[in-house]
Amino acid sequence: MQFDRHGKRVWRQVQGLLDSEHVRREIGEVATAYGVCREPTNVAAGGHSCPLLFRCLGREHFHTDVSYLPDLEAYHADLLRSREKLMSAFEADDWARAEAMPSQEEIRRVRRLINRVKADLDDLAEEERAQIQQAVSVIRRGRSVMLGMPRIGQPLPDVQPRRTA
Repeated sequence: MQFDRHGKRVWRQVQGLLDSEHVRREIGEVATAYGVCREPTNVAAGGHSCPLLFRCLGREHFHTDVSYLPDLEAYHADLLRSREKLMSAFEADDWARAEAMPSQEEIRRVRRLINRVKADLDDLAEEERAQIQQAVSVIRRGRSVMLGMPRIGQPLPDVQPRRTA
């Protein structure tokens, strides 16, 4: 159950792909926060060559699937919270507030994508939905996405006593 940035199902007619086709597709994509990017220069650069960083929903090369639904819902809630906080920040200049404000179009697109994914899930039979939910839980357990700065652990204490003589 994969979707493009408009919420249209991808690979709807294809019931099963050969293992080699799955591998070929995975080589030609890079993970993003809410799905995958298939833009060739970004893939070749290992995801470090996107001029629209974290604006994946505005790119034609972006695809997502049901396993990212909780992340998309959290992102949507975060956009709405950020918008409310910025609207109540009276000490900011108008231009600064406008630059930091999530656009209404971005909020609308995220909401539309979430609604389309949920609608397609609701169209499935109960057994299919249960299988997908089980697969999603396995995928989400195995997925580790780290955004931001890596954490550096504290240095280990020197446990060897110093000799004095």
